[in-house]
Amino acid sequence: MTFNGSTILITGGTGSFGSHVANRLLQENPAKIRIFSRDEKKQSEMQRLHPEFQYLIGDVRDTNRVQRAMENVDFVFHAAALKQVPSCEQFPFEAVQTNVVGSRNVCEAARSQGVKMFIALSTDKSVKPINAMGMSKALMEKIICNQNRFDTNTVFSCVRYGNVMGSRGSVIPLFKKQIKQDIPLTITVPEMTRFLMTLEESIELVLQAVGNARGGEIFVHKASACTMGQLAEAMRLRYSPRKQDHPINTVGIRPGEKIHEILVNEYEMQRTTEFVNHFVIYPEYRISEISDVRPLGFEYTSANTEQLETTEAIIAKLEEMTDIENHD
Repeated sequence: MTFNGSTILITGGTGSFGSHVANRLLQENPAKIRIFSRDEKKQSEMQRLHPEFQYLIGDVRDTNRVQRAMENVDFVFHAAALKQVPSCEQFPFEAVQTNVVGSRNVCEAARSQGVKMFIALSTDKSVKPINAMGMSKALMEKIICNQNRFDTNTVFSCVRYGNVMGSRGSVIPLFKKQIKQDIPLTITVPEMTRFLMTLEESIELVLQAVGNARGGEIFVHKASACTMGQLAEAMRLRYSPRKQDHPINTVGIRPGEKIHEILVNEYEMQRTTEFVNHFVIYPEYRISEISDVRPLGFEYTSANTEQLETTEAIIAKLEEMTDIENHD
């Protein structure tokens, strides 16, 4: 598919992903890019930098507003979500309203308006979820990937990845803030592992999905990982004037957190094809003939992916990071 002359809608378009993918898509010569979000302050700030986009205030919970935003749209990138684990734990029904009901609203609008392709963003926390955010995202994936069971000309697909480095609410901006304030870095469990993925890698995964989705697939980026203890050590060596003398405190695991994250579980692995930089999980109703069946029980996790085991390797990954915390 080509974006040339097309109209593109990005829900949650003022977030870190939305604003950066919009800039990337400008290179493809679309006719129009619509930024849909509920935050007028972020829209005002983004509009000063990028007046070439069309800005629409609205909430994915509002079916009428979503239908209006979807008129004459060719491509949808659905990034609107409640994604902070602690706030979703405190207000789980709000996560359902946005991540589940809101996603259904966007899907139904896309089908009724004859959108060509719909790509939604998901997270490793949707796999074997233990928190409200992950549970709501797991249901979002089911809703979107099931759309192509029905009679529709719209191709629906998801992308799934771990935490984007530097995004608001993630640990790297927290460490930077603690270093700036000259207070101890706080880690939950030193042995906890997390995927490390740049914003550019997340955008490339979405474009990979656009070029290859037939309907119902989940595209998963293969990312490196490290432990929280190693990350804290690399952060203080890279950013703190005190280097090794900057203290690190262990505060214990928080509600809704896992020791290791999973990007492809053992059941999905039975209908997955592995490529150089990503996996494709096929829907149960259309399993590919080229699926790479793994031994039962094998999963792709932050514990068994490529590990960045040296401080130098982690610092090199940090250098690839886009400074996005103020745009999230």
